[in-house]
Formats: sequence, structure tokens, C-alpha cells
Amino acid sequence: MHDAALMFDAAVRQRETQVLRIAYRMLGNWADAEDVAQETFVRLHRKGLAALSDDAAVGAWLCRVAVNLCLDRLRSRSRWRLTEMPELTAQSSSPETETLRAEQKRLLLEALTQLPERERAAVVLREIEGLSTAETAAAMGSTEPTVRSQVSKAIGHLRALLTKEKV
Repeated sequence: MHDAALMFDAAVRQRETQVLRIAYRMLGNWADAEDVAQETFVRLHRKGLAALSDDAAVGAWLCRVAVNLCLDRLRSRSRWRLTEMPELTAQSSSPETETLRAEQKRLLLEALTQLPERERAAVVLREIEGLSTAETAAAMGSTEPTVRSQVSKAIGHLRALLTKEKV
């Protein structure tokens, strides 16, 4: 393999899990998330890594493409179903704790699906994936103040939705 192919393979290995998580949290099911992740990397391959200045630019570009593909897919759906989030990490605890944790994840994911698309993207990227505000803004093609506002609104909406669920 030549250098470009090796660089592409390394980029896929390094960012595949993150792109898949973003897509899953935006779309709510693994099949669609895998499709979006695959299309994201197909687009990276077509674009070529040389067109992006450094690793941070690659990461921001991948996040932006993944979010945009997710938004496109959500817009094209009339209604989509939520599926359970499988455990991503093994943790040893009591069955009661695991049941409570699974229910909290289900409620959070269900509440995320009720957010407006841009708020959902902002909160998934910044609060769940841990991107900085600047990275989130770059990934969304937005400004940092807009991202901060979207995250703040999203957290307020999530709080209201989750409080309503407990009643």
C-alpha cells in the first residue's frame, strides 16, 4: 500500500468508533448509524486526506459530515423508532444498578430523539462525545456562541423531558 492508503486506514481506525457513536446517538439505531459511518468514510476517501491540513481538521471534517448525513437522514424519515443502547463497557455492579443504569440510558436516548436536530447534534458532540465548543462549532458549520446556546437550550429541554418522565 502507498502512503495515502495507509493514512486513510489510520484515519478510519482512529475515528471510526467516534463517528459511529455520533451517528448512533443522532439516529437511535445501529443499522442507520453504520450506514452513515460508512458513507462518512467513503466521502473522506473521495476527498483525500491531503486536502485536510492536520489530524484536528480530519476529525472536525468527519464529525461535520457525519452530523450532516444524520440530519439528512432524519429529515427524510417520517418517524423513526428508538432501539436500546447496548452496553459499550463492561461494568461489575449489582443487577439492580445495571437495571437502573439501562433505564436511565433508555430515557436519555429517548429524550434526545425529541430535541430539535441542531440542538441534538450540539449536545451529542459537545456533552456526550466531549468535543470542545470550537470543535463542535467547526463540525456543525456554526459559531461558538451558537453552539453554547444550542447546548444550553438542549440541556433545558432534556431536563424538562426527563423530569416529566419521572412524574
